Amino acid sequence: MPPGWPEEVRPPGAPDWERTAVAWLFDLVPPDYRAHEVLRRYPVLLARFAADHVAAGVEAARKGWRTVRVELADQLPAEAIEAAITAYEREGTRLAAAVRGVEVVGGALRGERWVPRL
Repeated sequence: MPPGWPEEVRPPGAPDWERTAVAWLFDLVPPDYRAHEVLRRYPVLLARFAADHVAAGVEAARKGWRTVRVELADQLPAEAIEAAITAYEREGTRLAAAVRGVEVVGGALRGERWVPRL
């Protein structure tokens, strides 16, 4: 599997692999996205929506990490600020992995084949 392939998604060609890909992608986006039949019908489109959503989350985590100390320093104790920074770092790491996962799963849904490089 390509680097970054999510553990929750079966490999392309395995039984029900697309079903596991769709379930994983829906887990990355807001629950209201499940109401859109077009996203259920076209997994490639769902991958696009998921890519946009997780990319926005990465940007939000970066902004929060950069600004939380300045914006809330007068309202929170130092340990809360440090905990928030740690949470932003963890969330940023999780979302960056999701970005890569969506990229490779979306590619597989579009029929791209991964070939390991020597």
